[in-house]
Amino acid sequence: MQRQNGYSVRRVPCHEGHAVRTDQGVSMRFAVIGTGGVGRTLGSRLLTLGHEVALGSRTKDNAAALAWAEQSGPAGRSGTFADAAAFGEIVVNATSGTVSLQALTAAGAGNLAGKVLLDVSNPLVFGPDGAVTLDPVNTDSTGEQIQRAFPEARVVKSLNTCNMEVMVDPARVPGEHNIFVAGDDADAKQQVSQLLHDFGWPQDSVIDMGDITASRGLEMLMPFWLRMMRLLGHADFNYAIRRAQA
Repeated sequence: MQRQNGYSVRRVPCHEGHAVRTDQGVSMRFAVIGTGGVGRTLGSRLLTLGHEVALGSRTKDNAAALAWAEQSGPAGRSGTFADAAAFGEIVVNATSGTVSLQALTAAGAGNLAGKVLLDVSNPLVFGPDGAVTLDPVNTDSTGEQIQRAFPEARVVKSLNTCNMEVMVDPARVPGEHNIFVAGDDADAKQQVSQLLHDFGWPQDSVIDMGDITASRGLEMLMPFWLRMMRLLGHADFNYAIRRAQA
């Protein structure tokens, strides 16, 4: 394993080519699992950083994935969940938390083993009256479920506490504000923190919440976030943790 520009680079076989160095640093292969707005936004931002990205969906003919790949140039491609996960050196789970286990199972445990798996999902359940709950909640979380289901993956929970545009462009929100990481693997958290820095998050804005069980609290922030979004009328806001002077 080599460390380059803050990333621990573990090269994995891939018949479609190898990552190459760019002027911005090392170019890596990312798999983004999920073709919704979050997945496409993250994938596009990774491309601007000089990385290669495979956007994964349930089927090869997913219209959103094909359109994204066509617009992304030679560094972007699409395929099934398994195609993308096999391609990526780092995997991003951008599916809904209620279906994340199914999507990652389709991606294949062997394609996730040994890799950093950035989980940005939230297990939101919307009731017929618009009320939002979580499943799982309180004593479990999607982040923990993923780590248990794929023990050889290096799961890090992050970026699930803000809007997708703020995820990749934190300067949309003026002033100091925070993003969180949680996971059992210290090196994996360091790599995700480096990626967050590349997205524009200052290093001192990233708060390490500890092991993967911290996913419970991070996911439980989302119903509050949705209520706040309705009150403000937009999604360009975030949490700022203020500490008392010692």
